[in-house]
Amino acid sequence: MAESKTKVTLVGTVLAKQGVEFIYEGEVAACDICKVKKACHNLQKGRKYRIVSVRTTHHECNVHLNGATAVEVMEAPVTMLISPEMAIVNSKIKPELSCYKSDCRSFSLCRPDGVVEGEKYVVTEVLGNAPDICEKGRPLKLVEIRPA
Repeated sequence: MAESKTKVTLVGTVLAKQGVEFIYEGEVAACDICKVKKACHNLQKGRKYRIVSVRTTHHECNVHLNGATAVEVMEAPVTMLISPEMAIVNSKIKPELSCYKSDCRSFSLCRPDGVVEGEKYVVTEVLGNAPDICEKGRPLKLVEIRPA
C-alpha cells in the first residue's frame, strides 16, 4: 500500500523533531491575528500526524514557546481494536466508537486518539488478538489503520 503524501505545516519549535507524533487539535483564538495562520492550520482536526522532516523556516508565534518551525508531516498510523470480521488487510472500514467504558483497560485501544468518528480508514496491518478480554465479551483484533 502506498504511503501517505507529506504536507508542510508549522508546529511549535519545541516539538519540531523528526518522528514526533501529534493529534492536530485545531486553532485557538490567538491564531486569529497571525499572518501565517493558514500554514499552521492546514491539517485535519482530530487526525494523528508524524513529523518526517524539519525545515529551517521559523516564525514568531503567540501560541508556541520559542515560536513555530516548518515541518513536513504525514498521517500517522493508529493502533486500534476492531471486530475480527473487519480485520482484513487493505479493507476500508468505518471504526465503531460505541464503547464508553472509560475504566476498561482496553478503552484507549477501542477509542484511540487520532481516529475521527464517522470517517473511513484502511486496515494496513493485523497485529493479533486483543491484549485483554473485552468487558462486553466481544472478540477483538488489534490492527493498524490509516485514513482512507
